[in-house]
Amino acid sequence: MKDQALEKAFLEAVAVVNNYKKPIQADVLLKLYAYYKKANQNNTHPGSRKPLINGFKINALLQVGYMPIDEAKKAYIDLVKDYFGKS
Repeated sequence: MKDQALEKAFLEAVAVVNNYKKPIQADVLLKLYAYYKKANQNNTHPGSRKPLINGFKINALLQVGYMPIDEAKKAYIDLVKDYFGKS
């Protein structure tokens, strides 16, 4: 996928998630969170007030630690397609 096409598909997948109104499974949310942060080169620490939630988020981020940015975008898009049935 070319850079512009990948970026467009990624932003469309983000819009799908942002517009989704039903609850999303916790494991899927954590993967989406990690892929999104990696894709956007966001290295800030999780901001939850609950240490347990921060722990889960940090674990998810560690699992994608050295993943290239384009691969994180593709993984995000694929997860959205698999879980939501569209991109």
